[in-house]
Amino acid sequence: MARAIANVGFKERKKEGRKMTSLGKELVVFQGKNVRRTWFNDEWWFVAVDIVASLTDSKDPSGYLKDMRRRDEGFAQGWGRIATPLLVETTGGKQEMNCVSVKGAFRLIQSVPSPKAEPFKQWLAQVGYDRVQEIENPELAQKRMREIYQAKGYADDWIEKRVRGIAIRDELTAEWKKRGVLEGKNYSILTAEISKATFGMTPSEYMKFKGLKKENLRDHMNDLELIFTMLGERVSTEITRKEDKQGFTGVDDAAKRGGRIAGNARKETEQELGHPITSKENYLMEPEKNKKIEGKGKK
Repeated sequence: MARAIANVGFKERKKEGRKMTSLGKELVVFQGKNVRRTWFNDEWWFVAVDIVASLTDSKDPSGYLKDMRRRDEGFAQGWGRIATPLLVETTGGKQEMNCVSVKGAFRLIQSVPSPKAEPFKQWLAQVGYDRVQEIENPELAQKRMREIYQAKGYADDWIEKRVRGIAIRDELTAEWKKRGVLEGKNYSILTAEISKATFGMTPSEYMKFKGLKKENLRDHMNDLELIFTMLGERVSTEITRKEDKQGFTGVDDAAKRGGRIAGNARKETEQELGHPITSKENYLMEPEKNKKIEGKGKK
């Protein structure tokens, strides 16, 4: 149902011949049937009755959904938290329909009694089992992460930097949390401070610069962009620890200084190389590995 479903368990679904492909902004194809969707709260939400229709042979998916809620008491009680009425683009214009997020779609699928939903339920059970294993052995999570990036077409050396960058980011946010900084908006502000000082752009500005919308910005950075991102965040962590910064104000100061150091290093590097580090290049249409090979060919 979005990238989360497309990436996880891809091999299992491919074996069963089940695919989901994007058909533009407002539509995806799932199990061979159209599923309408809309962008809300920074993620895709899917029309609930369309999901039901794709997993059943019902000629009345709305009625089928009502029967599901009658049969599954837990599902019925949580329906108000799972579904949200949203305006959805249809052939007859925009209409308000009950929609679910990817998480809500998973819960909905669990309640579908149709045999057609059974392979998906087995896959969800496998995903849950894998997650428990990853909690017990974090190395498995890194291994699966590498496999996902390899499947997307990233080179091994890029993957190493990306994985290392995630570890550096986790270490930084752990320090923020330890020093009383609340997650959410404050983390976004601090991240924006580092990025602005490092690259002259906040993450949202950087995404527009690269032509991205909902994608993960760092998944579309080249090697040098990743390296300077890591430098800014790592130096911010070191300053925070060395000076024992506390609270948002103290940590914010460290973030600005860490970003400024990375920014100065970026500018010096640009002077030596004769071209900017920041790049409009992204990997939406072509894998990172292919672009790297083409770049070597041009040289």
